[in-house]
Amino acid sequence: MKRAFLIVVVLFILIQFIQVDKNNPKTDPNLEVKAPKAVMNILKRSCYDCHSNKTIWPWYSYIAPVSWSVKRHVHDGRRWVNFSIWNKYTKTEKKKKLNKMYKAVYAAMPIRSYKLIHRNSKLSPKDIQTLRAWIYKLE
Repeated sequence: MKRAFLIVVVLFILIQFIQVDKNNPKTDPNLEVKAPKAVMNILKRSCYDCHSNKTIWPWYSYIAPVSWSVKRHVHDGRRWVNFSIWNKYTKTEKKKKLNKMYKAVYAAMPIRSYKLIHRNSKLSPKDIQTLRAWIYKLE
């Protein structure tokens, strides 16, 4: 039993040397989404860590294997929609992203694991209404 525990501890220490890239890509501020202040406040509070190039990397994003999961979530989030390059998207791309976003803000976003740690990221009914009204206006 002691030997198994020691092996697990050594492996945990060794995987700490496998660090993920946590640099935020530089982007032109002119490409960032432009929205009313209320919408921007919601986006920055609940969405930007995964859906922009302005990710704030928390302490646990430096500890493997959690860091791998956080990096994957950010990578996938940016791929799905990146508010830092919003104005780089074509009208068709924006329309598709807005359509998905309209559904996601009610059903799935932010993801549960993020909301557990970032309690202020949870979207209130008013937040959802504000975002959906903005999305509807843009579509």
